Amino acid sequence: MAIEAVIWDFGGVFTTSPFEAFNRFEQSRGLPADLIRGINATDPDDNAWALFERAELDAAGFDLKFLEESTALGYPVRGAEVLPLLSGDFRPAMVEALKLCKAHFKVGCITNNMAQGQGGASMQATRAGAGRADEIMALFDQVIESSKAGVRKPNPRIYQMMCERLQVEPRACVYLDDLGVNCKPAAGLGMTAIKVVTEAQALTDLARVTGLAAIAPTAAASAVVGP
Repeated sequence: MAIEAVIWDFGGVFTTSPFEAFNRFEQSRGLPADLIRGINATDPDDNAWALFERAELDAAGFDLKFLEESTALGYPVRGAEVLPLLSGDFRPAMVEALKLCKAHFKVGCITNNMAQGQGGASMQATRAGAGRADEIMALFDQVIESSKAGVRKPNPRIYQMMCERLQVEPRACVYLDDLGVNCKPAAGLGMTAIKVVTEAQALTDLARVTGLAAIAPTAAASAVVGP
């Protein structure tokens, strides 16, 4: 089936990955590498991060529950210390790719985020400012935020919701995300999923699957997950 829509994650796709900031924090505190990612991957449907992104916890509640979870692993870290690490730098080439895709396809964004005003991290706002994030969000035909929808990736339902809003079949969609765990359900529904490992790789893959050669920067290794 021909491509009709391109659906994007936000943080880690339009911005640099927060994982780099996590690792710098861990190193500075003498914590095990990837501790924060490990906490977030434990009990992924009901941990502090999941509850916060579904707006079932406020910032204060997240702070305490994340502390409980990290303490249980032997390394106490407050949630309030983690939230500022979400900030990253914008990727202008990815924004240009979005604009080019918008000229040819429907475009949507599915983002796991926090409710407005909770921890200063809503919409994965970056050091360049929340205003720039708002400008990018305005380019999409549809946006689904986990904190408003009450459901978050990787729940397949959130991908189905986007397809319903865009009025497309999953197999007519391309999906980009920096997390493999979020790409798998998209591919399982029939989407062509691209795991964003690097900006150059993602743009090269996107150019190939959409046929929009102007997107591709240079040759790069592929990370396409077929439907």
